[in-house]
Amino acid sequence: MSDRNKKIKCVVWDLDNTMWDGVLIEDKEVTLRSDVLDIIKELDHRGILQSISSKNNYEDAINKLDEFGIKDYFLYPQISWSSKSQAVKEIISCLNIGANTIAFIDDQDFERDEVKSVIPEVTCFDADEITNILDKDIFIPDFITKDSMRRREMYIADYHRKKVEETYQGPQEDFLASLDMKISIQYAKDEDLDRVIELTERTNQLNTTGYTYSYEELKLMQDSDTHKLLIIGLDDKYGTYGKIGIILIDTSNERWVLELFIMSCRVMSRGIGTILLNYIMDMAQTANRELYAKFIQTEKNKMMQLTYNLAGFKVFEKKEDFILMKNDLSRIQKIPEYVTLISDLPEYEEDERRRIYG
Repeated sequence: MSDRNKKIKCVVWDLDNTMWDGVLIEDKEVTLRSDVLDIIKELDHRGILQSISSKNNYEDAINKLDEFGIKDYFLYPQISWSSKSQAVKEIISCLNIGANTIAFIDDQDFERDEVKSVIPEVTCFDADEITNILDKDIFIPDFITKDSMRRREMYIADYHRKKVEETYQGPQEDFLASLDMKISIQYAKDEDLDRVIELTERTNQLNTTGYTYSYEELKLMQDSDTHKLLIIGLDDKYGTYGKIGIILIDTSNERWVLELFIMSCRVMSRGIGTILLNYIMDMAQTANRELYAKFIQTEKNKMMQLTYNLAGFKVFEKKEDFILMKNDLSRIQKIPEYVTLISDLPEYEEDERRRIYG
């Protein structure tokens, strides 16, 4: 991500003399800064997550946040006497996002320098700078989608899933079965295109090529007879993950080419990639087409390459700009019984899906 295109995904706040005026352990009657509440609410509306890194007594700080009515805005708050850099590292790990998408706000030069020295990718701000922080480009999304407006809600649901998973006694497949997952596959509609762009720009780990497209390019492919632009949704008993994936297939020739396959990193451990690839493999076989896929290896997308390999894709040809992989469609796996797959693709009839997926 270049500095010019950089966007912040999470703001990590200090508390004393940053979010509120005063030092809590010295004065229990600290007051929230006059401009902070509006900033917190607007960041949340824009889909920018928020957390806390504060050297304080945990219960006292949490109770004060609750008293101000803002406790629920902050995910994985790190309130202890450990270093700020360690706290920020923990937040990055819990949210599973890049350090270069974190903004850290603190009134102390020492704390900002300590974070910057350990995690140089983090963007640091003095507390005095927050008055105009909403006007900075890195805090202004290119667009605000339904999914981005409820991003915090989806992360909270994911927190509950993780807590249950950590204590679950039994095979991983049994845990996945307990989630009652429902995958939806449909052609991208006009109202989905902003989310498609957002996923191409925000998703680095589970992204097969890193290609990005303009709204106009996506609109042309959406209306084209030579492309299939699919958007994937996921829900389970804890709530919705929202729109979590994109599949773009070039169908202009006798062979189909997967131009782009993206999934949100939040579903990395759910086996969704393999399920979707087998769905596309069956679509190609039903249409009597060979199936190829483009892949561009990066430092972050090795998991996506593994997903392709496990689904039976093998290197067919090495181009100058990408690797072309091919699947011989000889081993199409059935969908696991614990997943409900809902397809809105009219040319892929329900009886055909039952034939493959049981």
